[in-house]
Parts: sequence; structure tokens; C-alpha cells
Amino acid sequence: MTSRVTASSAPTTTSCAAHTRLYRAGRLITEGFPVEQISDHLADPQSVVWLDLLEPDAGDLVVITEELGLHPLAIEDAVHDRQRPKVDVYDDHLFLTCYLVGYRSGEPLDVAEVAAFVTDRALVTVRKSEGIDLEPVLQAWDAAGESAAQSGVAFLLHGLLDHVVDGHFAVVQDLDDGVGALEALLFSEQGGGDELQRRTFALRKALVELRRAVLPMREVVNTLLRRDLDLVSPNIAPYYQDVYDHVLRVAEWTESLRDLVGSILDTNATLQSNRLNVTVRRLTAYAALLAVTTAITGYYGQNVPYPGFGTRAGFLVSTALLVTAVVVVYALLRRRKYF
Repeated sequence: MTSRVTASSAPTTTSCAAHTRLYRAGRLITEGFPVEQISDHLADPQSVVWLDLLEPDAGDLVVITEELGLHPLAIEDAVHDRQRPKVDVYDDHLFLTCYLVGYRSGEPLDVAEVAAFVTDRALVTVRKSEGIDLEPVLQAWDAAGESAAQSGVAFLLHGLLDHVVDGHFAVVQDLDDGVGALEALLFSEQGGGDELQRRTFALRKALVELRRAVLPMREVVNTLLRRDLDLVSPNIAPYYQDVYDHVLRVAEWTESLRDLVGSILDTNATLQSNRLNVTVRRLTAYAALLAVTTAITGYYGQNVPYPGFGTRAGFLVSTALLVTAVVVVYALLRRRKYF
């Protein structure tokens, strides 16, 4: 993969925020230079350039088209939002998109798209949200030293991918904790009720969004490891393989959590059915107790003589039995919070 560097025929500047860095032999030489000087720096075969653009429009991307000779289809994908994580292979460069994610319990999953153009000696990142922080990536690059010197732009791209996948890993751990909290709520004495349903569906939605960001990353990293691309040299290949292993683990973890959330919903429905059965059995028992009062009133309502018939004592006994039975049943129901 070789880059096609062309001199700019007209003044080229970006209206969006841009950050440039120049590396030589793995060391940071300078940063913050104008974008139109990228082709000048790349004239040195030992130089590697990183350019970061924040929320650029099509006009801003014309600048790097002039400097690096990028494909128009890649430029179009970089402008449009909500691209699927992927790697497009062109004659002299690669274009990839991926998603950084963040999560706070009880809130929707925070998803931010980042795109990248990769040539043999230049990495251009396009951030589509101001909330994307690449400072940890810069720190990793600056601390690399010898590894960066031997691997060039492949090491810069690894730092970006490693940061993205580490974010996926942190989010899936938080979601795992959320699933554990749901399980505790599910089997609590009071049961989850509406709160359990709300939290379960919110967690399920977050897992669906995370799955969209995570699963395609297997194909992304696997494509970058292809030998015919000549991007990943043998000394950097173990780092990419480590990222690939993490991607697989996050993907499998995400799938297992989705299954667990589905199981929680099914288990909650089963528990609700069991609780309903218990309630029906209790109401049946209470109905049997109430049948005692019915029997008393029915017995004393007979039109045939019985002990105490037509006497004041019989009236008092029947009334006492009726009141006692009602009070006992009411007390039992009150104790179980049916009143």
C-alpha cells in the first residue's frame, strides 16, 4: 500500500478544528503545523503524519484529498453519519469506521463515531462528535518509542483501535454489573415489578446498540491483519492479534449478556405466574374461611327450631360467632397486606 502525495495547487485550509502531528523514527518532532504542509513533511520517507479533524464537512475533507489523494467514496463515507464499522480497501489507502462507546447506569448508551484514513505513512482521524477524547491515544503513541519507530502508521492505527476496544470492554463490564443487579432485584422478596421491567428493557437496548458497534469489529481487525495489505508487519502483528482477541471476548460477552437479559424477562414472567398462583391459593383459603360465616348465618336463618331458637341467647350466640369470624379473617388479610 503506497500513498499518492500531490502538491496542493491552491491554498487549502480547514474550517473545522484540526490537530496535526509529525513523527520521525518513532519520536514526536512537531505538532500543530498547517494541514497544507502535510505533503511537504511526507516528502521525507522517514516521516509519519497524524491529522485529526473534528466534525468536518465536505469542504474540509477536500484539503486531505489534495494532500493525500483519497478516494471520493471514502470522503463521502467520512462525511455521512451512522456508518457500519468496516474497512474499505482502495489502491493506495484504507478507510475504516468504528465507534467509541460509553455507559452510565440508568442512561442510554453513549455512541460516538470515528473514521480514519490510512496510508503507508499517514493516519487521518475524523471525529464526528466533540465528546470523543483521543488524549489516551496520544499518550500511548508518545510512550511507544522503539515500537512506533519500527511499525510506523500501523502502530498509530493500533493505538486508536486499542483505545476503541478498551472502551467496549469497559462498557460490557458495566453492563454485566447491571445484569447482576437485575438478578438480585428479580429474586428479591418484593419482586421487581415495573422497575425491573423498565431497567431490563433499558439494559437490553444498550446491549443491542453495543452489539452493533462490537460485532463488526471482528471483521475490521481481521481485514487489517491480511498479509496482502502490507500494513501490519511481523513485529506489530502480536499487538493487532491481542486487539482481535479482545474484540472476540467482548463480542462473546455481549451475546451472553443479551441471552441473560432475555432469560431475566422470561424468569420474571414465570415468577409473576407463580406469585399469582400463590395468591389464588390464599384467596381460596380465605374464601373457605368466609364460608364459615356463611354457614353460621345460614344455620341461624333456618325456619326450623334449633337450640336457642326464638330466644335472646340464641341471637347473642349467632351474632358473637359472626363477628368473631369476620374479625379473625380481616386480621389475617390485614397482616398479609390485602387491606
